Amino acid sequence: MRVLERAERLPSSVRLLIVARAVNRLGAFSLSFLTVLISAEFGVSPATAGLVSAAFGLATIPSRLFGGHLADRLGRRRTIVLGLAGCTAAQLGIAGAGSLPVLAAFAVLLGLAFELYEPPSQAIIADAVGAADRARAYGLLNAALAAAGMGAGLIAAAVGRWDLRWLFVVDAATCLICAIVVALVLPADRPAARRQEGKSASAWRDPMLIAMLGCGTLFALVYMTIMMMLPLSLVQRGLDAADAGILFTVSAVVTVCGQPLLRVRGMSGAVALTLGPVLMAAGLTGYALAHSFAGLVAATVVLGVGDVLIMGRMFAIVAGLAPEEARGRYLAVYGTSWGIATVVAPLVGTRLLEGAGAEGLWGSAAAACLVLAVVLRFIRDGERPTRSS
Repeated sequence: MRVLERAERLPSSVRLLIVARAVNRLGAFSLSFLTVLISAEFGVSPATAGLVSAAFGLATIPSRLFGGHLADRLGRRRTIVLGLAGCTAAQLGIAGAGSLPVLAAFAVLLGLAFELYEPPSQAIIADAVGAADRARAYGLLNAALAAAGMGAGLIAAAVGRWDLRWLFVVDAATCLICAIVVALVLPADRPAARRQEGKSASAWRDPMLIAMLGCGTLFALVYMTIMMMLPLSLVQRGLDAADAGILFTVSAVVTVCGQPLLRVRGMSGAVALTLGPVLMAAGLTGYALAHSFAGLVAATVVLGVGDVLIMGRMFAIVAGLAPEEARGRYLAVYGTSWGIATVVAPLVGTRLLEGAGAEGLWGSAAAACLVLAVVLRFIRDGERPTRSS
């Protein structure tokens, strides 16, 4: 008996986009070292260095919204190239900055360019792939980025031991290579979106999109809490913070190897969007209760499977809600959830860790996932028909 549904071959434009983004992801490790570079090069306190990183994070929110606007007005390919070119210039500026104010200015510039290419990348997938295959396509993009992220860690370990500034040079090089690949191989932008200008309603007035934005923010908050707080929680339990790198690698492997789960026969979107958060809650409960590193690894596997089931499907729902001429803006509005979570997660996470310990931190995150499962169920029940074109 066939367990997996037959998968149609994705369009070449989507496959080429995924490859280009994976190349870009290979160099996307420099931001993790931004505060270290500032402290080491200019002798400032970690708090001051953190302010520069926070300024970068805040700048990514309008960046994504502007990227969605440009994707629908200027075109998908042009916007991706513009964003990657801006990142290239800003990364090189950071690498060559001779003073803290200059570096901070380039960090803000990087934030303003950093998210420009996300909405058009996601819109290209929605344009080229039918509604039935969008979750799989978004899942493959996520898996490719996860696989490239493993390679990025190895590159960072090698280059970072030499000179931290060269991390930003390598990151700039991958942005430039990705921009060139996109400009050469992706289809030319269609003028259809501009002909529709003024005919589509504001994305912010769509109640279904706002509901998905709320769900996406809750999901992103849990995700970013894991990314930012896992090392600190390990230290609190007497483990090495570097062990978080192993757990992140396990999670990436699960993301890559778990893609066939998106094609399991009989697993509807409604089932996956309920099961995914429940599995994430189970994995986070494992984080709260585990007293050994092996237990943490097992919890990471369960958590990763839940992530696989939910991540791509949420993007697919948003893409299905959007009129064709407004897909970039819809995906951009939804994507601001990540910027919000990046600002909120360290503030809430550190307070929970200090006040309630690792058990309270991960227990709260597990409860948030259960709330997400319930809310997504209500949204699915009231969802309007998906736009397939």
